[in-house]
Order: sequence, then structure tokens, then C-alpha cells
Amino acid sequence: MFETRITPAALQVETAAGFPRALDGLAEHGLAPHRFLRAAWYAAAAPGGGRTLALRREDGSVLAAIPTMPFGPALLGARKVPGCYWPFRDVLAARDATALDFAHALAAPEARALGPVWRLGPEHDPAARLLVDGAHLAGWSVLTRRDGTIWTIDLDAQRARGWPSKSARRKLRRYETHAAELGTLAWRHVRGTEWSEDVLSDLAAIEAASWIGTRTDGSGAKFLHPHQRALWRTALADPVLADMLSATILLIDGRPVAFTFDMDDGPVRYGIGGGYDAVLRDYHVGKLVNHRALVDAIAAGRSVMDMGAGDSGYKTELGAVPSYDLVDHLFVRSGMMARLLAPVWARQGA
Repeated sequence: MFETRITPAALQVETAAGFPRALDGLAEHGLAPHRFLRAAWYAAAAPGGGRTLALRREDGSVLAAIPTMPFGPALLGARKVPGCYWPFRDVLAARDATALDFAHALAAPEARALGPVWRLGPEHDPAARLLVDGAHLAGWSVLTRRDGTIWTIDLDAQRARGWPSKSARRKLRRYETHAAELGTLAWRHVRGTEWSEDVLSDLAAIEAASWIGTRTDGSGAKFLHPHQRALWRTALADPVLADMLSATILLIDGRPVAFTFDMDDGPVRYGIGGGYDAVLRDYHVGKLVNHRALVDAIAAGRSVMDMGAGDSGYKTELGAVPSYDLVDHLFVRSGMMARLLAPVWARQGA
């Protein structure tokens, strides 16, 4: 149930429990080039529930929205914008939204729903620029820190050069021949209605056998733990997201041994995650599946492969280069509290 107030600019400032389906329209036609920022994208990352601060025009259409969920100790009342994947936590805005519109929202009494402190990021998006400017106009303090560099591959350039090169193809053939010593190689591509519990279980089994499952607590995995699979199960319940998300799986004698998990959004393919059986490291199954996903992206006409932050070496080998920086914002209502939090926030991002 929305609570509504009319601002001087004749915009309705509303708060709603959860993440209304109206967010889907903003994701599809909004300012950000991210169609995946749908209601299910936020809901999947906020299993305990959340709420949305929204602006509506006089005709009832949504102009902007700030979805949030609890963040940190409950006593602090802090919140954050949720998202299924680390670099993609963002607000929504229509193409004609302005910083002044966000200022109206953040100055309204309904903005108390955001709490005294709330976080947005990591992000790289024009809607966030408007939000930051609007927050300053509304009297909020905004603490901003750099939070990683995204690596990308220019697929148009690779396509024009005829990727992979002859030498790379020879190397891949050697890898395939070596891996074939273990059994028969097969590929499985999953998207849309092909997603199932069995697929999620297969991806979890690969992660369990990977370095992230054998050498870490698994917090960085995507499917290893039940709560991680539940997140993606919620997202995949949205048919639009299910069509955008895909898995490329390498099987040997029918057993899944390596995968990549990606998302297509317009000209961009985002590499969300991947893994391979660590026992098979010397058989290069991880390289085989990464190359297959890249070949498929080029064949599908994508222009950019966004591989996320950080480079452990394999991204450079595939042709990735540093492309753009992510930033992380902390919005603080009290100026005194902002001064206290500033050194802590900066230190955590170092």
C-alpha cells in the first residue's frame, strides 16, 4: 500500500513495501542502459523484503525509484540499494528525469524510509549522477569512493580481426584434445525456459569442486549454497531475466566440469561468474569454457564483453583491458554523522 504526498513540483512521492512491478517499465525504457534492473532483480537480492521510494508524475507514470533493503546492524537503521550481482546496484530514472526531481524526493518526509544512512553502489550509471546531484540539493551529504575497475573486451574489434586467431585456435584444439583424454566432450547452453533446478544443481556441483568451493568459505560463489541458488531462482522466475541470463556448460562423459554464467543486455554480454573442477586444472577446462562463451557472444552479435572487476590473468589472455571505474556512495542525512563516517568509508574502499 503506497503512502502518497504531492510535492511543489506536482510529483507524487510514494513509499511502498517491496519492489513494485512498475519498476519493470523504468528498466525497459529508462535512462540507464540496464534492462535487467527489474523488480525481480531487486527482490532476489532482498529475501528479507525491502521498500521503494518512488516519484510519479501527475499522470501516474513513474519518474524515478529508489529500491532499498536493510543494511548493517538493525539498530542503525541503515539501508542499501540491492542487486543480484556486485557491480549492478542502481536506482531507476526515466529519460526525462532531472537532479531536481531526485531533490524533491529526498527532501520529502517520505524519504525517512531511506533511513539516516543508505548506500548505493558499486555502480556506473547516469541515473546515479542525477541522484547524487539531487541529494546535494536536498541537503544530504554524499560520501563517494572508487570501488574497482571493470575489464571489458571489444567484441566488434575481435570480430573484425577474426577472433580467435590462428595461433589461438591451434592452442584451443590442443586443449580439447588433451581434455578428450578424460572422455567425450559436450556443450550445453541454457537460457530462458531451459533453466531448471537440475541446472542450478549442476552449477553448484561444479562450484563445490572448484577452488572457491575447496579453498574458501564459498561466500563468493554464485550457486554453491542454498541461499545463493535461491537468489537466482527468484530472478529466473521473471521470464525477461531468464531470457537474458545464460549458462555455458562443458560436460565430460555427461558430467558437468566447467561453466560460465552470463547475462546479455542489448549489445553487452556481462560475465557474472564461472568455475571449473579444480582437479582438472591441467586439462584447461576453464579456458575452454571461457573461450566458448566468448565465441558465442561474438557469433550472437554482441559488441562488448563486460567481465567485471579485477584481473587474475585470464581476462588479459582473452583480450580484456581496463575500461571504466565503479564508484560507491554513502548518503548521510546528518552532516555531523557524515564527518564521522567519512574516514571509515574511505578506508574500507582502499
